[in-house]
Amino acid sequence: MEARVLTAAALAGLALAACDPLPRPDYVDVKQPASYRVEPGGTRIDNANYKLDNQGYRLDDQGERVGMVDVPEKTEGDNSNAVAGYYISTTGTTAPGRVASTSDIVPTVSTEPLPSQMPQQVPITPTPGNVPPPPGYGTPRN
Repeated sequence: MEARVLTAAALAGLALAACDPLPRPDYVDVKQPASYRVEPGGTRIDNANYKLDNQGYRLDDQGERVGMVDVPEKTEGDNSNAVAGYYISTTGTTAPGRVASTSDIVPTVSTEPLPSQMPQQVPITPTPGNVPPPPGYGTPRN
């Protein structure tokens, strides 16, 4: 009896070992193309035809990085802080500053009318409430 159980267990083990239980993911076999190409002179160009510098940033025609923002210069004098007043455990202090509010937003001049200045819409006729249902609608089936 024990020999049969051992034989069955051995055969089951061989059967499971022969099967790969998980499928092979596509990223193992399918390699994605590079997001840039290298021209003969060594210049790297991305898929949107922007030249790239050595760190991979896009460059404009003058060789300046595109979309770079000097954050300290841009936020100089601004003391708003999204976590103002909350305790920060890593520093052991309360976050300084104030939470930005809608009064901090500079109003823009627009030629678009306000919702209160929009003309009233004419009601749709016929309204869905006074249209009879189509023939055969709502009749019981046998």
